[in-house]
Amino acid sequence: MARRRSQPREPARLPARLTDMRFSLPPSRLSLLAALLLVSPAAFAAAKKAPPALAATAYPAHETHEKEHVTIAAEPLDGRGQGDFFRLDYLGHSVLPVRLVIANDSDAPLDLNQARIQFIASDGTKLPAATPDELNRRLFRFKDIKEKHIPGTPIAYRPTPVDKKILDDDKDFGFSQTVIPPHTTASGFLFYDIKDLDDPPLRGAELYVKMIHSKAETKDTELFGFSVPFDKYLAVADAKKNEEKAAARAKAEADAEAAEAKAEKDAAKASTTTPGTPAAPNSTTPGNRP
Repeated sequence: MARRRSQPREPARLPARLTDMRFSLPPSRLSLLAALLLVSPAAFAAAKKAPPALAATAYPAHETHEKEHVTIAAEPLDGRGQGDFFRLDYLGHSVLPVRLVIANDSDAPLDLNQARIQFIASDGTKLPAATPDELNRRLFRFKDIKEKHIPGTPIAYRPTPVDKKILDDDKDFGFSQTVIPPHTTASGFLFYDIKDLDDPPLRGAELYVKMIHSKAETKDTELFGFSVPFDKYLAVADAKKNEEKAAARAKAEADAEAAEAKAEKDAAKASTTTPGTPAAPNSTTPGNRP
């Protein structure tokens, strides 16, 4: 019995109503769409900016070396919402961002290539600033990284590239200057892993900066270390909280007094406007004569 030849199938065709569709956009919207497609996602991610840095002496936690004409300040972002311009929630992962501000009011440039900037806890624990790799290990779990296989082998591995958001935050907000020219100020953020420190980690702690060099022509001088105590920051923060609590308490008391006065006033007004008992008929009126 002869077998029939199978006829080749025609490719599936879309319904006419779909193939006949036409997209018509005004030229202005087309140009806007083209512009949006050209913009990289990183441009949207970096939309937020950090608050501008103040003068170094404007921060509660600062130290000035009058003889060397250098001031170093530290501002920890220890409250939720203070670092909402970052792409990642560092504080939520026990990583403390600290803004470092160095004001060089001398006539010589400062060289920071050998500088050491340590977070020293109240118990003496010394923490260097975390690197992007260390931040990556803190914020992302190793088991969450998908396995990859080497082609042609059963060998599997987990690559651990640093997350792009960490690299972008480091590029946009990190302290990156290694030389500070005369009469200029440099600022940026450093990140410290405070997970294993006692709570609160700032109480009794300090930021210690050492091995900064002043380059005056051929003379190279190492500056004395800077000790910036965070207790100064906490004292101002606590005073501000106490003021806010006192203001809130005073407002609550004033509102209560105003409500009580209004209630008394409304009660007095109600008593004067309530209709009284009708007066007894006059005996001299015609209807009341005996």
